[in-house]
Amino acid sequence: MARWEPGARERLVLAAVDLFAEHGYDATTVTQIAERAGVTKSTFFRHFPDKRELLVAGQEALSRLLTDGIAEAPAGATPLEAVASGLERASGAMGPVNRELGPRLKAVVATSTELQDRDALKSVGLAAAMTAALVARGVPDPTAHLAAELGVLAFKRGFAEWSEVEGGTEDPLTPYALAALDELRAASASLG
Repeated sequence: MARWEPGARERLVLAAVDLFAEHGYDATTVTQIAERAGVTKSTFFRHFPDKRELLVAGQEALSRLLTDGIAEAPAGATPLEAVASGLERASGAMGPVNRELGPRLKAVVATSTELQDRDALKSVGLAAAMTAALVARGVPDPTAHLAAELGVLAFKRGFAEWSEVEGGTEDPLTPYALAALDELRAASASLG
């Protein structure tokens, strides 16, 4: 097995999603995932503490991209403009692999309560990171929290729409995420 080949982390994620779809999350073992990815079991554990963590592999990077974008927004940006800056930064990093993996991952998560719980925790973590970045900009906590929640929802809605578009493999995610944020902004204004 070629432990030293680049891309082991990505191959592990792809192998896991395929195996979870074929055999179910509970029936899939770490050994099967490692074998399918062409790595050893110890290589698996160098990248992930357990198989559940495979499905949130990019959470740290996504949080960092979102918060960096918020931090780099112009000084006079409103909270939602700062969130939009974070969405632009994070969305710009998403490519064809993310797009192709999205619907498959969604289907796998839908089959397992444990994975649904982990996915919900991912959303909470992203919102917390964005809230902290907004508070660091001087945004009051309730406003920062609301803006962050809208940002997470916009990212998820935009990603879902983007990953389901037929034949648009070259379309970037950014316009989808920003359009979703605009829709949510309008919807929240109508709440009265």
